[in-house]
Amino acid sequence: MNLRTLVLAAVATGTMLPGGADAVDVKKGKNVFRKCVACHSIKKGARHKIGPNLFGIVDSPSGNAFGYTYSKAMKTANLTWDEATLERFIKNPKKLIKKTKMSFAGIRNYEQRANLIAYLKTLAD
Repeated sequence: MNLRTLVLAAVATGTMLPGGADAVDVKKGKNVFRKCVACHSIKKGARHKIGPNLFGIVDSPSGNAFGYTYSKAMKTANLTWDEATLERFIKNPKKLIKKTKMSFAGIRNYEQRANLIAYLKTLAD
């Protein structure tokens, strides 16, 4: 089993990360989100910023936040923001969707991505 598979399993189950690291941590994920807050809002009904509001992003279709103007690439990507897809996108957005208008380079650290996804999962009804 490769490291990526282990990370995805850890995110999906909320258990241990590779190498015996601590379980995914929502509080740490909220801290990781500081990298995102300049461009993304997270409160239900909040206005979009440079990027779309991320409230309810987990398990939603890509390019679908009402009132946000997405790139053609994002509109036609036909993805669902499940944990595995979020993990790939957060790691390297332009590798997953080449012409995304998101200029963020990504987060290389597995644990930070897993924690961020755990936090994003809390942003829902």
